[in-house]
Amino acid sequence: MEYIVIGVLALALLVYLMYALLQPERF
Repeated sequence: MEYIVIGVLALALLVYLMYALLQPERF
């Protein structure tokens, strides 16, 4: 079960980082 949580958190972080790179003016 932990692996699922870790995977979801990692995916969310990756999406956040990609969004930050695509929208640099917002940061």
